[in-house]
Amino acid sequence: MSAAQLKADGALAGSAIATDARVDRGFARRDAVSAFAIRCASAALLYITQVALARWMGANEYGVYVSVWTAIMIVGGMATLGLNLGVMRLVPVHQEGGDPDGLRGLVVGSRAMAAGLGLMVALAGSHVLWLIPMSADHRAAAAIMLLCLPFYAISDMQDGLGRGHGWIAPGLVPPYIFRPNLLIAGMAAAWATGLEMTASTAAAVIVWAVAAAAVLQAAWLHRLFTASHGAGPRRYAPRAWIASSLPLLGIAGAELALQNTDVMVLSRYATPAEVAMYFAAAKTMALMMFVHYAVGSAMASRFAGLHERADAAGLQAVVRDAVRWTFWPSVAVAVAILAVGRPVLSLFGPGFADGYPIMAILVGGFLARSAMGPAEVLLNMMGKQRTCAVIMLAGAAVSLGLNLLLVPAYGGTGAAIATAIALATVGLLNGWIVERHLGLRVAIWRNARCNTPRRSRVLRRRSASTREACS
Repeated sequence: MSAAQLKADGALAGSAIATDARVDRGFARRDAVSAFAIRCASAALLYITQVALARWMGANEYGVYVSVWTAIMIVGGMATLGLNLGVMRLVPVHQEGGDPDGLRGLVVGSRAMAAGLGLMVALAGSHVLWLIPMSADHRAAAAIMLLCLPFYAISDMQDGLGRGHGWIAPGLVPPYIFRPNLLIAGMAAAWATGLEMTASTAAAVIVWAVAAAAVLQAAWLHRLFTASHGAGPRRYAPRAWIASSLPLLGIAGAELALQNTDVMVLSRYATPAEVAMYFAAAKTMALMMFVHYAVGSAMASRFAGLHERADAAGLQAVVRDAVRWTFWPSVAVAVAILAVGRPVLSLFGPGFADGYPIMAILVGGFLARSAMGPAEVLLNMMGKQRTCAVIMLAGAAVSLGLNLLLVPAYGGTGAAIATAIALATVGLLNGWIVERHLGLRVAIWRNARCNTPRRSRVLRRRSASTREACS
């Protein structure tokens, strides 16, 4: 073959690679936009729901409800032992490895495990509930909400399975769109029929909403799983699944602690009305983290796939996009929320607008974390779950310690300061570990323009390829 022919073939191959990269990047952007759109719609629905609940129930009952629901979310998020996050990596591993039997076993077995674990946690909680000192209103609402734990765990697992396949809508729409719609419809029906608008009434409705959304999600995903994987033998490896996912339990628990420790500690030292005001302000500001979550959801399977293929240059390009798509939209959302913060908070009822300073404090922590992009997702997808777990647990410890120190003296303001410091700590540590141990740039200031990436240390050990690209 002539030199000219070799050169032409090389150019054609390079063009095909570049085209594939552009197509993959287009899919990544589409998935990120889809996830963000779903979370934005969810944010609007959740906000309408929370405003309606606060108006219907009053500050005190609403405060009881958010305290108990926050505790249920923490327990439910840990009931799957981290496997709901682990499947996001296991699905691409089975796909890239050409293991359809293992993939079918994972899809069926992981959901069965989630149902069983959720039921066990609910039964244990029903006994532990009577050992914890709390008011009668809190205990009654908690006893009812425990019934939703098996369905909550199944929904979390199905969320991970959907995102692992790159199916954004079936993974996110049921818990973030169907569930709040069902909740507000149920509460509206309860109000219309003259039921008391108490925390216990809201607890009963949330059980129905969580269960119905999980069943709808299961039906949606079953159709996709059947079309994608077909019928065939299944291979189950529950011990291997749990072993690979247990470090993610620490991550999941720490993430939930970062998001909810402030509310739980404040519930111990403040009145339900004060908790309600803080919850409204903090969760309003937390809407900007939907960007972070959306990009992480869209990119998780791509991080894992590129890692399995040992494509260092492709991985850095995807990381660069992920960081930009996380930080700059987060800044825009933060500015927008702060601009309308006071009138939005006033929708919850009298006195809620006093929580505006809490929003101004929290924004610093959220932006510091967003500046590192979805670094924790990157660590998890590249097999660094244990390192990420240590970082997240350290952040949770910072949050708990500072909340216990500051909340008794400064109330909601102290909770906001503690949470902002903990969020910034986690973001900076995750970014530092990724750059130091994986050789990937994640800080926004290192991705402002296109530089030649350092080779990932992990991928360098797995591939002799030296081709690097900067698209």
